[in-house]
Amino acid sequence: MTRVAVNGVTGQMGGAVVEAATDSEVVVGFATSETDAVDGVPIVDPADAAEALREYDVDVVVDFAVPEGALTVAEACVEAGVPMVVGTTGFDDDGLARLRNASDEIPLLKATNFSQGIQVLQRLVSEAVATLDDYDLELMETHHNRKVDAPSGTANSILDVIQEERDVEPVYGREGHAPRDDDEIGVFARRAGDIRGEHELVLAGNDEVLSLSHRAEDRGVFAAGALDAATWLVGRDAGWYEFGDVVDA
Repeated sequence: MTRVAVNGVTGQMGGAVVEAATDSEVVVGFATSETDAVDGVPIVDPADAAEALREYDVDVVVDFAVPEGALTVAEACVEAGVPMVVGTTGFDDDGLARLRNASDEIPLLKATNFSQGIQVLQRLVSEAVATLDDYDLELMETHHNRKVDAPSGTANSILDVIQEERDVEPVYGREGHAPRDDDEIGVFARRAGDIRGEHELVLAGNDEVLSLSHRAEDRGVFAAGALDAATWLVGRDAGWYEFGDVVDA
């Protein structure tokens, strides 16, 4: 079995990874917490991650935390020579650069979403935007009321795919007198209840509307995907990987 450490183990996604790890073994978790263990998994402060990675003979780290905590553990992974799957979102440019630097030393897979359906959605978005190149575009995402970054990392990834095909400028919400420009894309974020994650791209023109959407029914789909990525990453050469690499394999 692959020996996994989970960064952010006390969070919702960290707990989902522990629960989904039927073909892997979660041997240690990282979190800033007064709790010594969660579901039988010992908890270590991220500041001591490098030592713990060696002590628990960890094969790979799965990360669902906050940016600063993820970067702390990434540095520990470099020190211990352990691959890392990063699911944390909300990094600024400096944080992403630090992850890129870490990938020079270890295999590092960064993804904003570990759903196979989202991977297919992104490919459909690319084709639709390139083909319907004069249609208006609007992008919407909805998540639970505890999510702090907006738009979601997945929405930003979809926006990146769109901008590879079309030169559009994102407009984050509208208010007052706001006429629409031909080269803009509206981007909207909603936060409510316990919604796992919904993303929709609307393409409208020529008296028709095309809607491409994805809805996650359970966090387990993301946890299972992250664990698949972790198993796939073990033994790879140092470098930057994406979840699409796993899906294609």
